[in-house]
Amino acid sequence: MIRAAVLAILCATPVVAQEYSPADVPHGQKDYHAAAAGSYKLDPMHTALVTRVLHLGFSYSLFRFDKPSATLEWNPDDPAKSKLSAQVQIDSISTPVEGFAQYLLGKEYLDAATNPTATFVSDSFTAQSDTGGTVTGQLTIMGKTHPATFDVELIGAGKGYTGDAQGNPIIRDLIGLQAETEIDPQAYGLNAFFTAPIPIQIDAEFVRQE
Repeated sequence: MIRAAVLAILCATPVVAQEYSPADVPHGQKDYHAAAAGSYKLDPMHTALVTRVLHLGFSYSLFRFDKPSATLEWNPDDPAKSKLSAQVQIDSISTPVEGFAQYLLGKEYLDAATNPTATFVSDSFTAQSDTGGTVTGQLTIMGKTHPATFDVELIGAGKGYTGDAQGNPIIRDLIGLQAETEIDPQAYGLNAFFTAPIPIQIDAEFVRQE
């Protein structure tokens, strides 16, 4: 029963996960102190990075980047001492418009051949409560680097199920969060078509490494 619940949670199948939800399966706590200090890695299976680009003042077009990676040195006793380094492969962009993602990778837009990754390296962590704060650092897009501040909301922290290198369910310390910032596309050299600020929204889960 427990193994079935774990597999359901790992596979993120809502109907099955609801069917198998025993009380003794650990859940995240709304307190960042619940996740032990140490080195964490991003779990790409439970991460989404989305940008929202204004479409001529009518609506927002959403673009997802599917190959992020990150490391976190977490210090719950003094979050200011924590460090984060993250990157995403630009050619992992996806869009519901057929063929448009490949078009955006060209020289006139993201120029992924010249600048294959975007990166973020933290300068400071500021905890404003047990469930929120900011992370400020240097954001590099298309070879241009500018300061950026992410507003961060903790979703859950503490012991939880994840998978080992072979995909077997194990319990480790996890930190799940939502983070958001906004960039000036012209500051990063994006096409003149992009003038409105572009929000970047991240849902992420980090796993403590043993």
